[in-house]
Amino acid sequence: MIGSGVVLRTRSWTALGQSLGLSLGLLLALLTTASPAALAADCPGRPDALGTSRTLVVDPREHPLIGTMQYRETLPLKDHEVVLTFDDGPIPKYSNQVLQILADECIKATFFIVGNQAKANPEGVRKLVAAGHTVGTHSMDHPLTFDRMPVEKAEAEINGGIEWTKAAMTDPSKLAPFFRIPGLMRAEGVENLLISRGIQVWSADFPADDWRPVSSDRVYQLAIQRLEAKGKGILLLHDIQARTVAALPKIIRDLKAKGYRIVHVVPATADRPATPTTPVEWLLHPPTETTPIARWPRVPNFVFAQIKTLPAPLLADLNAQAEHQPLLPRRTKGQVDVASVLPVPGRDLFAIPEGSVEVLLSTTLSRRAATRLAMAAEKPRPAKDKVAKGKTARLQVKLQGHRTAHAAHGTPKHSAQADSPAPTSTPPKTAAPRPTRVASLKKRA
Repeated sequence: MIGSGVVLRTRSWTALGQSLGLSLGLLLALLTTASPAALAADCPGRPDALGTSRTLVVDPREHPLIGTMQYRETLPLKDHEVVLTFDDGPIPKYSNQVLQILADECIKATFFIVGNQAKANPEGVRKLVAAGHTVGTHSMDHPLTFDRMPVEKAEAEINGGIEWTKAAMTDPSKLAPFFRIPGLMRAEGVENLLISRGIQVWSADFPADDWRPVSSDRVYQLAIQRLEAKGKGILLLHDIQARTVAALPKIIRDLKAKGYRIVHVVPATADRPATPTTPVEWLLHPPTETTPIARWPRVPNFVFAQIKTLPAPLLADLNAQAEHQPLLPRRTKGQVDVASVLPVPGRDLFAIPEGSVEVLLSTTLSRRAATRLAMAAEKPRPAKDKVAKGKTARLQVKLQGHRTAHAAHGTPKHSAQADSPAPTSTPPKTAAPRPTRVASLKKRA
């Protein structure tokens, strides 16, 4: 029925091209450049159906992590292209209704099956495959602890989901090597395990929050709002929720009204090569020439196979001849013999006369007085020469007394007691003169 419709449609387009004077090849070229909605799959009895605009074939090993909610890359979609995905099924009560809604619109989607659901409802898995949808896996028990469980336990969950989903299929080769971590609770060890086995890890570009206790209108609003914000991408839904069943027709209605197109994703095989793409197409919003780059590209780490030590350059390498002067200047004979010309300094060169100004300056207490003596000796005033000489003499007497007192103060206590006379009952009438203090000396000076 579908084949005859295609033949009749081709004949009608050929007749139209002949009436317009166009060849069939040129007419087909014009059709392929037309709106992608015109290339949607034929939907019998539903000419206004959304349909599936194209099929995207991907190689899981080339791009193992997709979905910008968690990863850098996503599917290489064009603007206003959407991929519908459903998790956690199949449950007959709701999954069959979702399957019928998609069939009425001739839409192909991707389903991630839980192993226990496939075990309990294998007929639901076979219905998905018979309808032409892509079937991946979603673990065995749907635990929300993939981000902290041991890798061995995660591997058992992955294997259980794959085994029971395959067991439900008539042809196990129909199972796609696609996996979505339950709750998107990603872990690097789990991702590395899946990548090593050639299984593509699917996140999403935006969800509709249909797993939360919200209304179906809210699910519909979130799906459209987030899609409009992204412009394209992978939509995450659940075919086990009543609110999803109620919201899905309204989501499809707005997708048609806003010019969005559905893309069906399938894995590459030996007979079905991957769709040619460029690395930049796997970015949600590829940079353009008008967008400045925020970060410079990383410098690659070079690996050197061999490390050899280069020999030191010879004179011949410097293009110099032996009879030429050396490149570095030599020391002259005068520079070499300068140490033997100078005499050895004698000891009297470093001797300082006793009582000189230098000695006085070395004493902190008499530094100011010594400075005054030096200044008076260098520049005496003629008018006050006599007065200056008297002041100089008085300063010398005071300094002498200060030295005597300092020497007496440094005498040991027991020797002073031995030299002093025995104490008498009558105190002496006059006390011994006290040494001049430095403060009074400075004040008078």
